[in-house]
Amino acid sequence: MKKLLVLTGISMILTSCSVNYGGYPIRNPYPTNTGGGSAANTEREYNELMKTYKPETAEVLSDLLNNDDPGNPKTSISVENKSPCNMVLTISGNGFFKKIPIGAGKIGYTMVTKNQNYSLSGILCNSRYQSNKYITTSYNITLRN
Repeated sequence: MKKLLVLTGISMILTSCSVNYGGYPIRNPYPTNTGGGSAANTEREYNELMKTYKPETAEVLSDLLNNDDPGNPKTSISVENKSPCNMVLTISGNGFFKKIPIGAGKIGYTMVTKNQNYSLSGILCNSRYQSNKYITTSYNITLRN
C-alpha cells in the first residue's frame, strides 16, 4: 500500500508539470530592424563598408564632364550628405544593388543604367530616407538631418 501511495504521488507531481516540447521561442541571432534603424547600426555598417568600398570616381567624373553623353547607356547618381552623421545609401533597381558609405559632409556616387527605376534608401542620424526615382540623366541630391 505504501508503494502505491508513493507511486500515485509521484505520478500526480509529474502530470501536474507542464512540459513544453518544441514550444520554446526561436531566437534570431541577427537583430532585425524594421523600425527605422539606429545610428549605432549605421555607423557599424559604414565602418565595415569603408574597408572594401571602391568608388567609381573616374566614371562619374567622365559622366558629369561629358554632360550625359546620349550614347552612354549609364549615368551617375550622386548624394551629398550635409549632416553630422555617416550614412549608408542603398541603391537597388532591375538587376542592380549597391551600398555606398557616405561620410558626414561628403559626397557618395555611383554609375547606374539609364531609363530605369531605382529605390534609394538609408538612415541619416536616426531618420529614414527612402525614395523611388526613374533615372534618365545624372541625378544629384542633398540630404540633411
